[in-house]
Amino acid sequence: MSVEKADVVIVGAGLAGLACARGLASRGLDVLVLEAGDAVGGRVRTDHVDGYTLDRGFQVLNTGYPEVQRVVDLAALDLRPFDPAAGVRLHGERVLLANPVRRPSGAGAALGLPVGGIGGKAALGLYAGLCATLPVAGIKHRDDLSAAEAWRRASIPQDVVDGVLRPFFSGVLLEQDLSTTRRFTDLMMRMFVRGESTVPGAGMQALPEQLAAGLPAGTLRLGTPVHEVTSHRVGTAAGTVEARAVVVATDGWAAARLLPGGLTAPPARGVTTVYHAAPDFPEATATLLLDEPSSSVANTIVLSEAAPEYAPPGRALIATSMVHGTLPADVDGDDVRAALARLHGTDTSGWELMATYDLPRALPGMAAPHPLRKPVRLGEVYVAGDHRDTSSIQGALVSGRRAATAVLQDVGVTA
Repeated sequence: MSVEKADVVIVGAGLAGLACARGLASRGLDVLVLEAGDAVGGRVRTDHVDGYTLDRGFQVLNTGYPEVQRVVDLAALDLRPFDPAAGVRLHGERVLLANPVRRPSGAGAALGLPVGGIGGKAALGLYAGLCATLPVAGIKHRDDLSAAEAWRRASIPQDVVDGVLRPFFSGVLLEQDLSTTRRFTDLMMRMFVRGESTVPGAGMQALPEQLAAGLPAGTLRLGTPVHEVTSHRVGTAAGTVEARAVVVATDGWAAARLLPGGLTAPPARGVTTVYHAAPDFPEATATLLLDEPSSSVANTIVLSEAAPEYAPPGRALIATSMVHGTLPADVDGDDVRAALARLHGTDTSGWELMATYDLPRALPGMAAPHPLRKPVRLGEVYVAGDHRDTSSIQGALVSGRRAATAVLQDVGVTA
């Protein structure tokens, strides 16, 4: 079997591995990225089927992420924004909640919410306002409570939590109990207020593909699973690669398998996303729709209203997500179809099921108390991934940069 050499070997070509590779290659190091899959992206992948663009699970690129702004050419991604609002079903009626920064004219609609009373709405507004205006460092050092406890202490009434916050954040956190650290939910609230929720016109995989395109030729090797990792060597079916440093940039569960005893697998948060195709219908909007707490539907949106490229002309593509733990027996059954009919205001009986993506390990859980950063050095091996920072695109990219910085320092590249 062959033996190759490189300055740094990175295991995994997801967002963290690609960000790490770019940081190292830009400083002149010979980098080799080994990816088990057939394309870059890790959990950020897109399939193209019969003229439809199907991201593997409902995914969103928020333009407010600082690391995205720092390392991504957003203009080149040809981003398609969602409506700056969310439609929430409360007591059988849909209420539109607008982003007060992106759509100031709609901010008054929150006053008409049939929950919370004047005091409860004021408490929610104050909390969201603080999240939007506090410095990031200040948010990261707030008390490490669960989101549910933080909102209780902020005097946000339970009916506001159950009717507004839980439906929205269950689709973000992929949990119903709101146990995630408030430091993360506060940061997400800040990002949703200050940034735009978008998808690239070509699908979410355009993001990792852009990162990969910035690497030197020969850096990336697909279809190459790694079965063994040490501080200066990785083993594959084709042979061994020796290096000055090794970075494991897989998801947290694969990293735990490659580094037994050195890394504990994170708790998993799962989601199932169902894609339907339908003829264009008048009620279709690019607004994220949230159902009542008793529903198994976390959120649903007509993606093709935001990104027409996601569906053929005259057709609509609808993405619907359901959080694990609340999945119905049939994710395309009568109950789900009825919920979608209520939310979208149209007959859904003729919608065509395009694809179902069941993702039991969509995100690492971050139940409070939870450090927002974990070490990227584990003994003499380096680790990157959203499980080392926050469970987000932002966290994956930052972890890659942190791992690259640690490698550069340790191998003595300072200029």
